[in-house]
Amino acid sequence: MKIIIASKNPVKIEAARKSFCMAYANDEIEVIAVDAPSLVSDQPMSTQETRDGAVNRVKYCQQSHEADYYVSYEGGVDILDDIPSTFAVVCIANSKKLQTGRTASLPLPNQIYQKLKMGEELGPAMDNMFNTVNIKQKGGAIGQLTNGLETRESIYVSATLLTLSAFFYPKLFV
Repeated sequence: MKIIIASKNPVKIEAARKSFCMAYANDEIEVIAVDAPSLVSDQPMSTQETRDGAVNRVKYCQQSHEADYYVSYEGGVDILDDIPSTFAVVCIANSKKLQTGRTASLPLPNQIYQKLKMGEELGPAMDNMFNTVNIKQKGGAIGQLTNGLETRESIYVSATLLTLSAFFYPKLFV
């Protein structure tokens, strides 16, 4: 089974690989990483912009590559239940269907959120606050703020498996 992941970020590549290996344990899984444009802001600041970025990445890959599945992850920020939060949208498609899902959300410290509103990206803002380097390709803000109990990869895997449910039971998700 050939999977195109719309990113060269090692966290996203590994999340897609793990998810599909779990979901399709009897299949040989080949994961190919592709740079794909989101066509949204570097730091999406709404649920809709985040979803648009994930969908745009998958559609780009569908136009330029042949695969069984296409997967993208777009990290974003929004006010959820009156709390500044970060989350990611996962988009999965095959030749018949495109489905999106969302990770759990993580509340953000107000000082980080203020930096994001001024145009900074979450990864660099977290690196500055916690004196880390390239946190977005490691545990992410999630790993840092949960003391490693969850990571960017772990919530991407969970969201990917949940989103795949629409492909496991396609007649139920018309």
